Amino acid sequence: MLRYPLLSCPGMMSTVLGDEPKHVNLAMNTEELLISSEDYARLASVAAGSELEDELSRATVVPEERMPTDIVRMHSRVTYVDESSGEHREVELVYPEEADLARGRISVLAPVGSALLGLRVGQTIDWPFPDGRPRRLRVASTQIPSQSALPGAEEH
Repeated sequence: MLRYPLLSCPGMMSTVLGDEPKHVNLAMNTEELLISSEDYARLASVAAGSELEDELSRATVVPEERMPTDIVRMHSRVTYVDESSGEHREVELVYPEEADLARGRISVLAPVGSALLGLRVGQTIDWPFPDGRPRRLRVASTQIPSQSALPGAEEH
C-alpha cells in the first residue's frame, strides 16, 4: 500500500461531510486525504488496480460544493516547491489521458501527481520518486479551475 510518509500542516481544519462537521488536525493526522466527490467517482475507475486505488480507499470524500478551495484536486493549477532542490514548478493535475508534459499537465498516476493530490496549501510531503530518493514537496499555491475551463465543458 502506498502511503504518505510525512504530511505536515500547522493547525486545525474543519470541513463538512454531509450535514456533520468533521474536524481534522492535519499536524497530527498524517493519513488524511481529502477529495471531492466528483474527483473520487472518476478516479476510482482510473485507479483500478493501481497504487492510487489504495490511496482512494482511505480518502475522506467531500461534496464538491463543500470542498476547501486550498486543497489540490483534479485540474487544479498547482505551484509547488521541491524543497530537496529548491526548484519551483507549476503544473496542472490531470487524468492520464489528458497528460501533456510540454504543457505542464501532470497525470494523477505520475509520482508527483499522486503526491500532490489532496494536499493543502502550505503542506509538505516526503515522497519516494522513481530514482529511489525521497523528495520533500511543499504546495505553495493552488488554483481550482472554473467549470468552463474543464475538459468537455464546451459540450454542456
